[in-house]
Amino acid sequence: MISLNDIKHIYFIGIGGIGMSALARYFHSRGVVVRGYDRTATPLTRELEAAGMDIHYEDNIALLSKEADAVVYTPAIPANHTELNYYRDNGYVVAKRSDVLQWITESSFNVCIGGTHGKTTITTMTAHLLRDTGFGCNAFLGGIAANYGTNFWSSDQNNVVVEADEYDRSFLKLSPDIAVITAMDPDHLDIYGTPQAVEDAFVQFTQKVKSGGCLIYKFGLSRAADLKASHTYSYHLSDTSADVYALNIRVFDGEYTFDVQGKGWTLTDVVLTMGGLHNIENALAAITVAKHLHIADEQIKAAVANFKGVKRRFEYILKNERHILIDDYAHHPEELRALISGVRSLYKQKITLVFQPHLFSRTKDLSTEFAASLDMADEVILLPIYPARELPMEGVTSSLILDQMQLTRKQILDKESMLTYIEKNQPGLLVMAGAGDIDALVNPVKQVLQ
Repeated sequence: MISLNDIKHIYFIGIGGIGMSALARYFHSRGVVVRGYDRTATPLTRELEAAGMDIHYEDNIALLSKEADAVVYTPAIPANHTELNYYRDNGYVVAKRSDVLQWITESSFNVCIGGTHGKTTITTMTAHLLRDTGFGCNAFLGGIAANYGTNFWSSDQNNVVVEADEYDRSFLKLSPDIAVITAMDPDHLDIYGTPQAVEDAFVQFTQKVKSGGCLIYKFGLSRAADLKASHTYSYHLSDTSADVYALNIRVFDGEYTFDVQGKGWTLTDVVLTMGGLHNIENALAAITVAKHLHIADEQIKAAVANFKGVKRRFEYILKNERHILIDDYAHHPEELRALISGVRSLYKQKITLVFQPHLFSRTKDLSTEFAASLDMADEVILLPIYPARELPMEGVTSSLILDQMQLTRKQILDKESMLTYIEKNQPGLLVMAGAGDIDALVNPVKQVLQ
């Protein structure tokens, strides 16, 4: 294994990914020369270039960095990638993103946040709480923190807050002092095979918690009895059997005020400006981390109140008398259920939802569950499936979901037809959801609504 201090030049294959770009920013902040490849230019890669990182968009050996001390790649890169194979064939240190996070976190105090949904929001909330209260942390986020406009920041304090990704079992390389588990629902079955294998991996994750460490988990998890650590806390939005829960929730002007009841402590009148009841529950996990670290109550409340959210997590794109447009990364049936419930908790009007399914395998495995969640909206427009790293599967299209939905107002439209439909019908409350390239449609939709 290479020492972090030996890395003077580093090369990223897939540098524009949300997790990869956070690592690129980390090395850049340490004065390391950062170069990389990605398939297409995005606003995120343009930001990295503006910061001084050299990026190209063609898989071409002539353009790669021969001085690289280490090469980092994402599992989304295909096995036949020319640059990746050049580095492998020529004896370079080639590592996955998860390996690099392992190197970084081996000698730090780590808060590692995992779960099949909610982890990006909780990671960002927790990192914001530690930064805003002066506790300090290095943050590696799976989304862009709205408060700071970035997915990474550094600190003089040797504390790390990191999103613990279960895809490819990456999170088993981390060494948590504090671990959070939000959910263990079936996902990434292309990797795990069975729902039980997903749960087994999360049980293994809790076994990585250091001696004397802490585990914070969502109350009601099916394998709760198998989750062990020196200190454990369960949290839940409203179940009073949990160690930490919310009560006295009030809604005013799209904001929540609530109290938090913990084991032997209470926080009153906590204000959260981020929409969605599930985000109150997410805040409970972040608050529990802060309480375990003995951060003062008033500092915690002030930090929660000025938390502006995460890009693409219940993000308001438009909010006026005529239109509300919300953009969200939800790409799993449970996330869609939480999203729609959250919108319903704030608004009484008709919900039109545009959803882009992500991955053929996920659509095939969870089509029935997707249909049931989408039925909670009043009108649904499905886009074609976003393939990401996958090749098409026979018989797997968005129709697989549509045909199982009970809703009357439902249709499949391509991107152009969807824009035309929105422009003509001008829905008052529109929610856009998905983890593919639907985010590129958000501004065009905003334009047609304005």
